[in-house]
Amino acid sequence: MRTLQLGDLNVRVVGGEDREGGGNGPLVVLLHGYGAPGDDLVPLQRVLNVPSEVRFAFPEAPLSPPDLAMYGGRAWWPIDVMALQQAAAAGRARDRMRETPAGLVDARGQVDVMLEALVRELSVPADQLILGGFSQGAMLALDVALHTSRALAGLILLSSTFLNRDVWEPLMAARMDVPVLQTHGMQDPLLGFDIAVELRKALEKAGSKVEWVEFRGGHELPHTVLDAMGKFIRAWV
Repeated sequence: MRTLQLGDLNVRVVGGEDREGGGNGPLVVLLHGYGAPGDDLVPLQRVLNVPSEVRFAFPEAPLSPPDLAMYGGRAWWPIDVMALQQAAAAGRARDRMRETPAGLVDARGQVDVMLEALVRELSVPADQLILGGFSQGAMLALDVALHTSRALAGLILLSSTFLNRDVWEPLMAARMDVPVLQTHGMQDPLLGFDIAVELRKALEKAGSKVEWVEFRGGHELPHTVLDAMGKFIRAWV
């Protein structure tokens, strides 16, 4: 593994011919969730069933909020943790479909700059880039995909939710050519299952080909999801 400084972001790169991103194979970029350390998703590279030439990049979110700093947790933008906890304790999902989180636009710009530099640094073929993420990282991956014309071989949305509907929905049809893998736990206490279904329906209505994987679990990545990710990557790169 090696770490690159690309724009404002540190990016861990693994896989490929030298296990440090070498070669000319496809690239999978995965953005971690809120509160996770920058290397949270790196172990996925060892468990996903994909060819050895596939390369992985794991950007580290730029923010370290005070409530996360002592644990090494990072964030793409601040969130109201208390509101999430209160909603979960009340047994209801917090509906944020009409919200545009403060910091989302800045995070999108940072990831755009990082992707441009990463593709250039690793000489990634134009049609061999898959973008995705988990939780907050998945929301950001979708936001980035909708706001750019960058060629993508696929989009992976792991335990995401529907944000910014008034902005996202009109942009979806322009990216209908990008295959989507969307997964969600039916007992997710943080990001409601029903809202994830609404996101899937919106993508499908816009013409996207969505592979939908639901599982009996919460806010997590079970083997069912890992198997689906490996299959999706093998199919589209």
